[in-house]
Amino acid sequence: MINILEKKDCTGCYGCANVCPKNCINMIEDDEGFKYPKINNDICIKCNLCDKVCPILNNRNMDNNPIALAAYNKDERIRKESSSGGVFTLIAESIIKSGGIVFGAKFNNEFEVVHDYTDNIYGIAQFRGAKYVQSNIGETYSLAKMFLEKGRKVLFSGTPCQIGGLKRYLQKEHENLICVDLICHGVPSPISWRKYKQRFEKNNNIKGINFRDKTYGWKSYSFKVEFEDSSDILIKRNENSYMDGFIGDIYLRPSCHNCKFKSINRESDITLADFWGIENVRRDMNDDKGISLILINSEKGKKNFRNISDSIEKAEVDIDEAIKYNSSAIKSSYCNPRRDYFFKRINKTPFDKLVIKSLKDPLSIRLKIKIYNMIKRVR
Repeated sequence: MINILEKKDCTGCYGCANVCPKNCINMIEDDEGFKYPKINNDICIKCNLCDKVCPILNNRNMDNNPIALAAYNKDERIRKESSSGGVFTLIAESIIKSGGIVFGAKFNNEFEVVHDYTDNIYGIAQFRGAKYVQSNIGETYSLAKMFLEKGRKVLFSGTPCQIGGLKRYLQKEHENLICVDLICHGVPSPISWRKYKQRFEKNNNIKGINFRDKTYGWKSYSFKVEFEDSSDILIKRNENSYMDGFIGDIYLRPSCHNCKFKSINRESDITLADFWGIENVRRDMNDDKGISLILINSEKGKKNFRNISDSIEKAEVDIDEAIKYNSSAIKSSYCNPRRDYFFKRINKTPFDKLVIKSLKDPLSIRLKIKIYNMIKRVR
């Protein structure tokens, strides 16, 4: 029987809920909006499968030799619609064309972030673009297993802890499984996202949301909301309180502050991220349209990457140099001392105002954050 003593020890990966043969584990949202397993002891048969599939209780240290590349999709339309270089779309298309299934994070009808799958090229678009909310895995581990056992090729994309959850859930390697993870800063609270989203739901029906619109460029990205009446709202990065709170580490999941999956050596076959710092590593590729940092972590990753090689512009780079500008690959997010302040007032204070107040740190806290970030860059 899985027993989470401290919330910092649970990533919310849903592995335990997916594996339970009696369906006695429910994922329940807490006051911060994050979901944690709750066991119905009346029907639990104490099979301990939940313990066996927990990626925290069964953490793995990988020993591989990843290759780092800077790359972008030659299709300018896909690249523009993507958060970085549009490489995920190409990988997903290659899987679909081989008769496979692609899993990823998308918005549902209420613009909550959930995991789902598609078996056609047109369905890939819903997984495109960054979504700065913890996604609800639901039953997708079980569905992925079903497709794998039928001999279908499966691409599963998610955060490193979600990939860890899937791998433990499956309990064995599958040659036809390709895993793609992200260099993740941390996962924000779904309740924080709901509070921010409320402002756009008052007067019109939302048609689409883009956290990283490139109207003003890749680096000066904007938050865009499109409405059913064809109107839209574009909020520049320096005016976006939601991204301020995310980057300021105010409402991340507790496990993100002590992440067990921060490493260059990863369980996924391919790792994708924005190539921040590209201007210092490959200035010739720095066109402000979006560049992907790609880590190829396994032989399966190499094989699948070869399938898309002709469709991208790419250059191999020094992995240590690349990670220098993308330290979230190896370093956990800072636990902002004002985090408790934020969540105690989440239902009492308007969201924008609360973020501003939460980021107004006393001098002592500002110094701690500055020192932490300096150490993070140096290591």
